[in-house]
This record gives sequence, C-alpha cells and structure tokens, in this order.
Amino acid sequence: MDMHTTTSYEAFLAARRAEILERIADAALRSGRAVDEIELLAVSKTVGPSEVVSAWKAGYRLFGENRPQELVRKLTALSEVPDLEGITFDMIGNLQKNKINQVLGNARRIHSVSSLHLAQAISKRAEARGLVVPVLLEVNVSGEASKSGFEPHEVLAQAENVVKLDGIRVDGVMTMAPAGDDDAARRTFSALRDLRDDLRVVCGLPLDVLSCGMSDDFTIAVEEGSTLVRLGRIVFDQGYELS
Repeated sequence: MDMHTTTSYEAFLAARRAEILERIADAALRSGRAVDEIELLAVSKTVGPSEVVSAWKAGYRLFGENRPQELVRKLTALSEVPDLEGITFDMIGNLQKNKINQVLGNARRIHSVSSLHLAQAISKRAEARGLVVPVLLEVNVSGEASKSGFEPHEVLAQAENVVKLDGIRVDGVMTMAPAGDDDAARRTFSALRDLRDDLRVVCGLPLDVLSCGMSDDFTIAVEEGSTLVRLGRIVFDQGYELS
C-alpha cells in the first residue's frame, strides 16, 4: 500500500472498530452484562503483516491465526516493526500434532483443543519446554459434520482427564455456529454456555472464557454470554456491509 492508501485503510479500520465496539456494548447492555467482560479478537488469517500493523494503529491488540506457519511468519515480520506494544496472537484454527511446536511460545492461547489426544500432545510438548499453555476446549455444539471438536457428551466425559494434564491450563470452551441462521446461532451459543456451566461442576474450574461469535453473529453471541468474539471479515474487509 502507498502512504495515502495506508492512511485511508487505517481510517476505515478505526471507524469500523468504533462501530463494532458500539454493537458489542449495545448487546452487552441488552443482556445485562458489563462490556469489559468481552474481549475482541481480530482474525488476521486473510491479511498480511502490514494490515495487522494498520489494525494495531486503529486500536486492536489481540489477533488470531488459524495456521501455525502463518503465525510464525507474521510474528517474524512484525518483530521488525518498532513500537508494536501489546500485540498478541491466539491460535484459533485446527492444530495438527506435528505443528504444535510452532505454536508453543508464540500464541497466548490455543482455542482449538478438539480431542483428548491433542490435549495430551500439547501437554507433553509444553512440559518438555517448561510451559503451561492456556487452552480452550473446542466443542461441536451444532453437530455439523463439517466442524471439528468434542461432542458435548464427550467433553463432559473427558473433561477430568484433560484438566489434570500438567502442561496445559483449561480456560474455557469455544464453538462455531451454523452459518446464516440466527436462530441456530442463538441455540448454539446458549447451549455452549449451559455446557460450560456443567463443565464447571465436573472439573471444578472457573472456565471463564466462552469463545463464540464471528462477523455475522457476534451480537447474538454477546447476548448469550460470549466473553471473546473472533471477528475477521467485519474488521478487515472494506466490502463487508454492516446490516
């Protein structure tokens, strides 16, 4: 981008961020929640390091990547940019066991722990490096074949086995709703909240993080209790129209 284009894009990002934050605040008010309970993550998987820098200048601090190699590439590029204080990345996509080492030490949190075997693999490699990795358990609440994650009954059965692993710390749960169906999204998010409450009893942890809500459904997610929304297109795409 040239200087004029960059300045224009930064202005777009800042204006769009203000609109997003207003919508989050309105949804929190409707559900009787405090807006500071809700964290905003900018999904940067479709943009490059320069767009991340522009988003940082617009006020974003937490970003999300879904491929370990892209996470490493961005961190390497951003390490050469001075004064990017407070910038942090989460790993939000499916994680293969042979990519775990690329994520450890580079991501604040892994959102996509979708099985006991993956949790065990992360734990083993984290322990070997003297780390305790914050994670979320990914749950396929909607039951869609295209989505990964624990089945709800499975996560309840396996929760105690996961939380006793020494190399990880389970902070909460994550899910994705069916696309294009507000009613199904609301059912999915409320079911995740109820499941989280059941898991609290099973494993005795606070599980404060409820990660759900994307560009098309984040206000519904906030109304249903989400504490972390993952927004990509609505943040970065100038062609995304707010409804």
